[in-house]
Amino acid sequence: MIGRITGILIEKNPPAITVDVHGLGYEVDVPMSTFYNLPASGEKVSLHTHLIVREDGHFLYGFASEGERAAFRQLLKISGIGARTALAVLSGMSVTELAQAVTLQEAGRLTKVPGIGKKTAERLLLELRDRLPKTLATASPRVGAGETASDAASDIMNALLALGYNEREALSAMKGLAPDVSVSDGIRAALKLLSKSS
Repeated sequence: MIGRITGILIEKNPPAITVDVHGLGYEVDVPMSTFYNLPASGEKVSLHTHLIVREDGHFLYGFASEGERAAFRQLLKISGIGARTALAVLSGMSVTELAQAVTLQEAGRLTKVPGIGKKTAERLLLELRDRLPKTLATASPRVGAGETASDAASDIMNALLALGYNEREALSAMKGLAPDVSVSDGIRAALKLLSKSS
C-alpha cells in the first residue's frame, strides 16, 4: 500500500495530477477540495494516498488531509459507492460539511453532488452515521491545532452557503459567533441563529 507521496508537482489536469518522485511520475486522482489547495506546478507537494488495485489497473488517489482520506475510505466501504463517486462527494463538500450532513441526517446536501440521488444519499447517511463522526473526531483540524480562526470562519461560511443560505444571511449569522469558535460549533451556532431569524 502506498500511504503517502512526496515529490514535485509537474502536471495539473483535474481531477488528475502528476507527481515526480525521483524521476518517476505518479498519476494521482484528487478531489477538488485538495486540487484547489495544491501548490503551483514545479513546487513540492505531499499527499496522503490510497491505492486501489483492480484487474484493469492500479489507481492512486491523493488527499491534502488525513481527514479527507479517512472519509474517502469510509465512503468506499458502502455498497455501490466506487472511487469516482467518493471523489465526487469530497469535491462537492468539505469533510466538515459531510460530517455535519451525517450528524444532522440531511440528505438534501448530498443530493447536490452530481451522481448522488435521493436513495443513494439516504443510504450514505445511514451507513456513515455510526462511523464517520468518530473517524473525523481526530482527523478534522480545530482552531489552535493547525487551523487559524480565519480558516475556521471560511469553513463555516462555505458550509452555510452549501446549505443554501445566501452570503448576506451567512455573514449576518457569523457576526454572532465567538472569534475562536471551532468549525463544528460555529456551524451549529450559526444554524440556530438562522433558524430564529427565519
